[in-house]
Amino acid sequence: MKVAFAAEREAKGMSLRPSSVVDGVYDNIYHRLMSLEIAPGARIPIDVLAREIGVSQTPIREALSRLEREGLVRKEHLVGYSAAPQWTRKQFEDLYAFRLLIEPEAARLATVNMTPEALQQLENSAADMGNGEAPVDRNTRYSRFARADAHFHDAILKIAGNEVIRSTLSNQHVHLHIFRLMFHTRVTQEALEEHENLLAAFRSGDPQAAYDAMRIHIERSRDRLLSAFE
Repeated sequence: MKVAFAAEREAKGMSLRPSSVVDGVYDNIYHRLMSLEIAPGARIPIDVLAREIGVSQTPIREALSRLEREGLVRKEHLVGYSAAPQWTRKQFEDLYAFRLLIEPEAARLATVNMTPEALQQLENSAADMGNGEAPVDRNTRYSRFARADAHFHDAILKIAGNEVIRSTLSNQHVHLHIFRLMFHTRVTQEALEEHENLLAAFRSGDPQAAYDAMRIHIERSRDRLLSAFE
């Protein structure tokens, strides 16, 4: 990452814009958290990260603040930042029970409200997951997929039109925590196939088919991840 920052500075012949630095630092730490390079619960020393990445402590703090809002890191008074702990099995089961109550119905509502423009956005989002920007390595491929998956599900909730449901799920940061549970490429391929089944239901304009496809997707996601607790 330090080399990448230096190369970009040289290419531009000037210092990076502050927002570019923060975005780069954010991506670096995000990839480490999602791939478990930074273990759940581990402290995140700002001075060490600054030296490793080759930036001042200011963009590190800004990036960590963003990650804190997403629930991936925590900040404690007089202790500093640490990676958020993994879910307990009880938290996992409770959240999946909630998802099964809410998201199939959201998929049904999204089908009712679907427009050609909204469907195209979902198609584009799904395509990004399968054929997105070339990853630097397996870690970044996985963490980018996690982000794209979150956007895909949020887009469905947005089309459904119930902002209470959407904001409640968004505040749980469901998909980022799900993907931290199992750092495994099998999860991504199976999710892509299930997303295609959802899209087929949306294309056909069949609300019940969309309801069923989302229910099956969430149940299979739950079953895939249960082994993380064994």
